[in-house]
Amino acid sequence: MSNSTAQEILNLTQQLLDSIAEGDWSTYSKLCDPSITCIEGEALGHVVAGLDFHKFYFDLAGGASKPRNTICHPTIRVMGDSALIAYFRLTQYVDANGHPNSRGTEETRIWQKVQGEWRHVHFHRSPVK
Repeated sequence: MSNSTAQEILNLTQQLLDSIAEGDWSTYSKLCDPSITCIEGEALGHVVAGLDFHKFYFDLAGGASKPRNTICHPTIRVMGDSALIAYFRLTQYVDANGHPNSRGTEETRIWQKVQGEWRHVHFHRSPVK
């Protein structure tokens, strides 16, 4: 595996998480394949396909204070035109009472090179209990 490719995947994943924290739909949708699939808590145990499901949450986040996401202990595997990154996502945020808090999720994301550009095509996110 090329260290530069692994670093590129790490940087793209951080850019993706930053776009989520900032409510930046333009960047998020450019990084994601239109047919992206996911398994996450909000999907209530179902595999969800497409960007519409995610756009709903971006639209809701309009006035919220912006959380900060940190990628901890990333493991990256590049397999030709696909790459997998698994990591612990630490999110720092200010709650409704103005108190700083943190929460964590375990995440796996799949990237695929499409027409020379990496696109986010699938993720699985599990909350830490």
